[in-house]
Amino acid sequence: MEKNNYIINLNKWLIGNYDQHTQDEILRLKKENPIELSDAFYKDLEFGTGGLRGIMGVGPNRINQYTIGTATQGVANYLKKNFPNEILRVAVAYDSRNNSRYFAEVTVSVLSANGIYCYLFEELRPVPELSFAVRELKCHAGIMITASHNPKEYNGYKVYGNDGAQFVAPQDRQVMDEVLAISSNEQIQWEKNSEYIQFIGADIDNKYFDSIRALSLNQASIKKNSDIKILYTPLHGTGITLIPKALELFGFTNVIILDEQANPDGNFSTIPSPNPEERATMLTALEKGEELGVDLVLATDPDSDRMGVAARNSNGKLELLNGNMTASLLCYYILSELHKKKLFKGHEFIAKTIVTTDLLTEIAVDFNVEYVDVLTGFKYIAQKIKEFEGNKQYIFGGEESYGCLVGDFVRDKDAVSACCMMAELVAHLANDDKSLFDLLKELYVNYGFFKERLISFTKKGKAGDDYIKKLMLKFRQQPPRTIFGSKVISIHDYLSQRITYCSSRKSEEIHLPKSNVLQFVTENESKITIRPSGTEPKIKFYISVKEDLPSIDNYTEINEKLNNRILGIMRALKIDEGLPAIEE
Repeated sequence: MEKNNYIINLNKWLIGNYDQHTQDEILRLKKENPIELSDAFYKDLEFGTGGLRGIMGVGPNRINQYTIGTATQGVANYLKKNFPNEILRVAVAYDSRNNSRYFAEVTVSVLSANGIYCYLFEELRPVPELSFAVRELKCHAGIMITASHNPKEYNGYKVYGNDGAQFVAPQDRQVMDEVLAISSNEQIQWEKNSEYIQFIGADIDNKYFDSIRALSLNQASIKKNSDIKILYTPLHGTGITLIPKALELFGFTNVIILDEQANPDGNFSTIPSPNPEERATMLTALEKGEELGVDLVLATDPDSDRMGVAARNSNGKLELLNGNMTASLLCYYILSELHKKKLFKGHEFIAKTIVTTDLLTEIAVDFNVEYVDVLTGFKYIAQKIKEFEGNKQYIFGGEESYGCLVGDFVRDKDAVSACCMMAELVAHLANDDKSLFDLLKELYVNYGFFKERLISFTKKGKAGDDYIKKLMLKFRQQPPRTIFGSKVISIHDYLSQRITYCSSRKSEEIHLPKSNVLQFVTENESKITIRPSGTEPKIKFYISVKEDLPSIDNYTEINEKLNNRILGIMRALKIDEGLPAIEE
């Protein structure tokens, strides 16, 4: 079937209405790189947890003007069917990646040709502001041209509904069905109609800033410690357009921009990857931060939905925090301040993904706040906000992949507001001469020492796709009975939507949508989750371990114990030296 798809797609692009440059590139790849050509044509790009995302190049499995145009026509057809007799409006934004502005213009051209009014940001802007603009301008949809934190070869296309959140089922499938119904470029309306295009900018910026400023819980602490030294790097992305200004409006007076990474650059020329999750990406900022003696380092990815953080540890050195740590710190700070100020009304909730630390759960329970677990992907947190709207008040959402959302005026993870709130927390802790790591250790004493590690393996192309499918099948058919000496007590299979209890063999339903995720829970409260990435050619292993921390004095001992347990789990799963071979 895949071979037939490849031949059909290849012939279609060679003889169809595609520009000469595209057809010349196909012929070049056919001669010089048949493996890449096969990967570019054996399937069509699909909407995953982050929308349409892929390597830029020719072919239906690549991001180019034709796949962008096809997706946009599909969105247009979907909107026309679902909002008949309405004047349709769509907000469009783009990040700093190569071709992002061009793909945004292609998007606007197709939408306007379909008689849909477009609000196009006149300059690059972060994805959370796009989500905000959809709601502020009462749009039917929003489109963001970005590949988030992916390598420079990638670009992508995030689609948002009229609530400012990315589409989930069944809407995402409905959009894809409309895209799949387009069999030729002749079905796409390409001719731009300028009468349907309006540029937006400062006015939306200011309204967004006003909403972010309203999140502040301790202006007195900021006023007292307004001069804490903050180093910020946008990692060549969109954050430079808003975050320095947002921090200034919050009241911070000593924000330093990392000059060499300040300019938008789709090649991300000073970093190995535009992902603040990776230590190598943060090294320049860490070195500069030590040189300048800063209190806090903040970084954001190209579309500014992920936040990287480094702060002073007990030895006075800058140390990186991971996404679970930052989410836990912000969650605790917000809930504790709302509690102190007696602002709870009894129907608040927080949300997290199933691969995010359970420390968030413990914090929520302590403050008598409801917690909700959702599938990986912030769109599922946004789905809960919409589902509970009018009945329950959303407070905070976090995911281990460095994403947080404070408040509900945005419906995707928002590093702009997260940076402001993290800076406020540092300022507030400075009142008692505490650091983020001091607070984190206190949380571990009070709620349990949770430690997590993510191990990702990249497997590119069709061969990689096949391997990942086989590996997931192997773990399903031959699940481990013990992992590093601890019995597996339950298996959570989100594809079959069942939890199986190993001792009794009884099972119960998982009340979440189907997803290709496996989770093993052991007797000593370790949790191992395995899932293919929805946005990259990767398979991911999330390892979570837990121990009691009797006192802060025991931190080093327990930390080492947890590190050794993680390494033991990796050895038990045979992922300590790469991925295991699969016997045919």
